[in-house]
Amino acid sequence: MKSAELFCAPSAKIIVGFDEAGRGPLAGPVSAGAVILPDDFPLDILNDSKKMSEARREKAEAVIKEKALWGFATVDHATIDRINILQASLLAMRLAFDDMLSRLDSFCDSRGFEKSVFAFENLQGISDGNFCPEVPIECRAEVKADSKFPQVMAASIIAKVGRDRLMCEYDALYPEYGYARHKGYPTQAHKEICRRLGPSPIQRLTFKY
Repeated sequence: MKSAELFCAPSAKIIVGFDEAGRGPLAGPVSAGAVILPDDFPLDILNDSKKMSEARREKAEAVIKEKALWGFATVDHATIDRINILQASLLAMRLAFDDMLSRLDSFCDSRGFEKSVFAFENLQGISDGNFCPEVPIECRAEVKADSKFPQVMAASIIAKVGRDRLMCEYDALYPEYGYARHKGYPTQAHKEICRRLGPSPIQRLTFKY
């Protein structure tokens, strides 16, 4: 069986990268990713998701899902309105961590790892930004972590591609709002259609328009 030394980590601990996508939009959920990368992961495909083309992000997402231990979660617009976008983002990260853990058994079986390698005391979380989610592992927040740590880059890709996919599904339900184009972000066209038609069923009502 393989040991904890076989993971991309700048320390003795296994790094869990956390990042979110969708804090700024006026509609739809906020999403988050949580990712652990094995040492044979092709790091050259990673970058801050905001600096990648849609095609590159989608290709990288497929590789992350094939080779890494990953989790994805969303928190919907109603919850964002209820608890605020910061708390919703942190909640999404926590749920992404739980989703990642739900894949642990199959990941260990497929890659030949002992599950004990991933004991919480062996893990170190790095969250992009100024705050950490409430997870049962040591965690630190770092501004621009999504441009420094490959695990956080991977988490940002998982979060961004997953959310964009959901917004395209919403576009099919509410085509007049153009969600496939702007993904809910506050473009002039998005704000104008909301003023003309009123809020869509996935609008964040506490945000300014």
